Amino acid sequence: MTDHRLLEISGILIFVIGSIIFVMGGLLTAMLIRPKRPNAEKSATYESGEEVQGNAWANFNTRFYIIALIFVLFEVEIVFLFPWATIFANEQLIENTGGLWGWFTLIEMFIFIFILALGLVYAWKKGFLDWVKPKTIDLDYKGKVPYSLYEKLNKKYSK
Repeated sequence: MTDHRLLEISGILIFVIGSIIFVMGGLLTAMLIRPKRPNAEKSATYESGEEVQGNAWANFNTRFYIIALIFVLFEVEIVFLFPWATIFANEQLIENTGGLWGWFTLIEMFIFIFILALGLVYAWKKGFLDWVKPKTIDLDYKGKVPYSLYEKLNKKYSK
């Protein structure tokens, strides 16, 4: 191994060791100077300033996660589009290649967007983007207020 490569590796190693020492030093300092006064209030579960009631286990529709993953996929696409646009607009590269660079990058980006669109069409056809609407249940409850009064109010305020 040449001295040049050893110098580069030692620089990276020093940076990694320095980072670890910096993080561990901060954590150790925080542990030494923070107050240590445990009590029941600090150990209680905190939920937006409200006392917790009931079980924390709840059912979530998995479609939330699928739509979130598709959203992240297209966010990553945008992350790739910005550098492409800056390189694509580099006039010096276009001139040096006789215009081939511009055509190459344009075709490359159309292929990239086509593959992503194909994935979106696949998710759409498989029904991953369809949202199941909850069914409304008509209750047989007979209240003291007549139903016609509710209809009258709905007509009045729906205009």
